[in-house]
Amino acid sequence: MLDKLYADFAWEQTAALLAVDSPSGFTHNAATWVKDAFEKLGFSANITTKGGVLVDLGGRDDQDGLLLEAHTDTLGAMVCQIKGNGRLCVTPLGGMNANNAEAENVRVYTRDGKIIEGTLQLCNASVHVNGDYSSTKRTFDSVEIVLDEVVSSADEAKALGIQVGDIVCFDPRTRRTASGYLKSRFLDDKLSVGILLGFAKYLSDNHITPKRHVWVHVTVYEEVGHGGSASVPAGITEAISVDMGCVGDGLTCTERECSICAKDSGGPYSYDVVGKLIAAAKAENASYAIDVYPHYGSDVEATLRAGNDIRHGLIGAGVYASHGYERSHIDGVYNTLLVLKGYLEV
Repeated sequence: MLDKLYADFAWEQTAALLAVDSPSGFTHNAATWVKDAFEKLGFSANITTKGGVLVDLGGRDDQDGLLLEAHTDTLGAMVCQIKGNGRLCVTPLGGMNANNAEAENVRVYTRDGKIIEGTLQLCNASVHVNGDYSSTKRTFDSVEIVLDEVVSSADEAKALGIQVGDIVCFDPRTRRTASGYLKSRFLDDKLSVGILLGFAKYLSDNHITPKRHVWVHVTVYEEVGHGGSASVPAGITEAISVDMGCVGDGLTCTERECSICAKDSGGPYSYDVVGKLIAAAKAENASYAIDVYPHYGSDVEATLRAGNDIRHGLIGAGVYASHGYERSHIDGVYNTLLVLKGYLEV
């Protein structure tokens, strides 16, 4: 029996990881955190040359291995220009959208180790001054970082240590409601990292050695398309991306379910793997939905494009408002854990 306490543990781990800034290209601290978290559960974990974390969950069959992939890189931004008034132009990292980044608090990480706070705002952001406020299209050409420092020129901003190429991280605003909803930026995909830690704790606490050799790869470049393209251990025959499940118009999944993806923008997932995931959900009485995601790509597709001869699948707890201020539910976490349990028959 996989107790619901493992879902609570998964969320506790998620919330802690969400506090570690890690947009694509700036993930060392998060990778170190993930490595330490798996090692605390008794598993061997190593940081790859690329910067991801490869974890050995053990298993008896080395010729029919399963790779579970999740990613700890998130959306973010990078300074691309220091304006004459001391404000910053930024370019997005991954699919950050200016519409839902507006008015968010940010942290700018300088190369000399400083963290400078600010806010991403529409240029000329005061409604009482800007008559075109409502009609202005929000793009990364029409927004800017306003630093919480006394600066009014490019030289003053540079004197703080800010330069082009500095990383800009957005406040996740993480919380859990009394009704079990989980809200934060970057549940995609730190919630799935937490789920895999919860699953690892279940194996560890119950002294379970899976029949199949199971590996976890927590990648660090998923949001820019090549996270899962490397570090596939020998003997892997299947890879399952544990990433957010989509919730929205035209889809059946809710935040309280495990979503099983049959097809996304990269094409269909393995018919056999999808079938086995459905059977696993049924065997564990997990609440699940099968959906087709119209605008989505996953780590495991990068794994296949890199030339690996494997079968592939995609599951995850349902997440609403993806790439914005995201929301899931503790039941979605629990049901995803049940699907993993059923798939591995542990």
